[in-house]
Formats: sequence, C-alpha cells, structure tokens
Amino acid sequence: MKHGKKYNDSAKLIEAGKFYDVEEAVAVAVKTASAKFDETVELHVRLGVDSRHADQQVRGAVVLPNGTGKTVRTLVLAKADKAEAALAAGADYVGAEDMVEKIQKENWMDFDVVIATPDMMGMVGRLGKVLGPRGLMPSPKAGTVTPDVAKAVTEAKAGKIEYRLDKTNIIHCPIGKVSFGPEKLQENLDALMGAIIKAKPAATKGQYVKSCTVATTMGPGVKINVAKFGA
Repeated sequence: MKHGKKYNDSAKLIEAGKFYDVEEAVAVAVKTASAKFDETVELHVRLGVDSRHADQQVRGAVVLPNGTGKTVRTLVLAKADKAEAALAAGADYVGAEDMVEKIQKENWMDFDVVIATPDMMGMVGRLGKVLGPRGLMPSPKAGTVTPDVAKAVTEAKAGKIEYRLDKTNIIHCPIGKVSFGPEKLQENLDALMGAIIKAKPAATKGQYVKSCTVATTMGPGVKINVAKFGA
C-alpha cells in the first residue's frame, strides 16, 4: 500500500520495531498528526481470546475522564415519565413507536447512541438489522438498555464509549482528539485499558493483551509495550 508524503514523514518519527511506554507512545502519536483538521486518536487492542466463543466475548462501556471531543447525539426510546426524564437530561431525540417507524421507513440515522428502557426492547428488536451492523443496537452490557435513561444520557454526553471485539479479536476505540494533548489522552487510554483488563473472560488462556497500538486518523500506528498491562 502506497502512502502519501505526510504519512511517510510522520512514520519517520516512530522508531522501527520499538515498543513504547504508554506516555511516550501517546506523545509520539500526537506529533505524527499532520492533517488540517483535529484528528481523532484511536486505540487498537488485540486480545488473546476467541470471539467465536460466547464465554470469551469482551464487551462493555467506560466513561472517558476527558470525554471523546465529539458531540454525541442521543436517541432515547422510552414512554411517559421515562421519556420526560430523558428530555430533562438533555437527550436529542425521544420517542417510542414514532421513532422506530421513522428509522424503518425513512432510514433516519441522525444519532450516535441509542438508549432504551427494558419495556421497549420488543419494539427495538425490529431495528436489529439496521442498528446491529452499525454497532448502535442498545444492550444491557453497554448500559444502553436501562430503566435509568437520564443517567445513560448524561454518561453518553460526558464521553461514554462502548468497546467490543471485532471478528479478528481486536477492539478499536477513540480516546479523544489530538488537541487534547498527551496528558488527557493518556488518562483516557488508561481508563479504557483498565476497563478492558477488568473485562477479561475467565475462559482466557495464555496472554490476554497481545498487542496495543495508538494512532491518529491519518497517521501511522505507534506500538505500545503491553508488559505494563500485566495481562
């Protein structure tokens, strides 16, 4: 794969074959950012589990201490007093059958997080084919199926992110923007890694954290020394 001049210049800032400590890795990743926009910084973690087995799934959610730098649009599927509580908490869109219908008929997707009360899940199930592939399906594990919709809205707005394994046993998550600076990014990275390590399945054999890379939207990956995670 051919890369442009900016990418190649950024790659020169990274020592080939070196595994960096977290602090240094984040600082180097920030330096590699060369785009005209405020690039997102992402963490990619490969785990020593097999996502095909139900007892080796790794999935959950964590509130990043410094948020994601992104304005999160929330859709809450709830009725009566729960709907009112969601609106009071600052939800962008609130509804029930009307919202489900809007998504089904108009393919409306102007939201980043879907939160639902447990009694709405029968209706939400109809949206599985639309929301599932986009990773937007509400789930109890991620705290997006809950009777306390107000709390879920507040957390989503504060920078709560969901992490889950893909088919290749890798977790990809944003940890903020380049403009946050290394210190805040490191705090977010530590919070995310702490949650992933806590979520280690009992069925895991051998090394849990196989590799860990931090990278900006347009930049090359910076490898992190996983020994410090002790998993």
